Amino acid sequence: MPTTAAQRRGAGPGPVVRHCGPLPLLAVAVLCAAGAFAVRDWWQAAGALAVQALCLPLVVGDVRAAVRRLLPLALAALSVGWSTVLAGDSADPLWTALTAALRLVVLVLPGALLLGWLDAAEVGDHLAQRLRVPGRVVVAVVVALGRLDALVDSWDQVAAARRVRGLGPGRGPAGRVRWAASTSFGLLVDAVRGAGRVSLAMDARGFAGEGAGRRSWALPAPWRRADTVLLLAGTAVAAVPLLLRVGGAFLTSTS
Repeated sequence: MPTTAAQRRGAGPGPVVRHCGPLPLLAVAVLCAAGAFAVRDWWQAAGALAVQALCLPLVVGDVRAAVRRLLPLALAALSVGWSTVLAGDSADPLWTALTAALRLVVLVLPGALLLGWLDAAEVGDHLAQRLRVPGRVVVAVVVALGRLDALVDSWDQVAAARRVRGLGPGRGPAGRVRWAASTSFGLLVDAVRGAGRVSLAMDARGFAGEGAGRRSWALPAPWRRADTVLLLAGTAVAAVPLLLRVGGAFLTSTS
């Protein structure tokens, strides 16, 4: 029996979360995102973020990869905070901006780190065998995740092809913006063409036929003890904003 993706990850060094399957990873990411909507004040967001920061050693394996993954989140949080200061109409715009920025970090941080451990084929195995999702849907999800993983390589190929044709980004900021926009359009065209090729290949292999919903699966999809531990711990972390909000309201009412 071939080894699963979780078994291959668990064989090497890394954080505890490497032993977990895709379903608890997805569940914890969704729960933490939902829990962030309970944040109403900056101190609630700061408390929830502090709890999430304590859990980082259990999730982060490659610090450099984690920093690259979180860089867009940092830019988005700064953008939200700055726009709130400029366009907000609250009595205290600085604290309102801080609350908005921290809420965004609490919302996105767990998912940005946890979803990096997903394996497309393993997601398909667990969706089909644990959740009983129809086979055609599972195959479509696996193919879509695989295409997402290939976007970086496609961007490099499109950018290299444009440079060979003499369509480099130039030196000025305006030229770089135009180059990024045109390269993004080329990436979109390449993605549409790739989707067409994948669709034809799936039809040729019988994925669109009547037997697509009755396929067997080569690898098992076990639910391990680590999955249960992660789900319970993630539920507790996701509940922190709500607990802080309820506790703050209780203290306010009794004072």
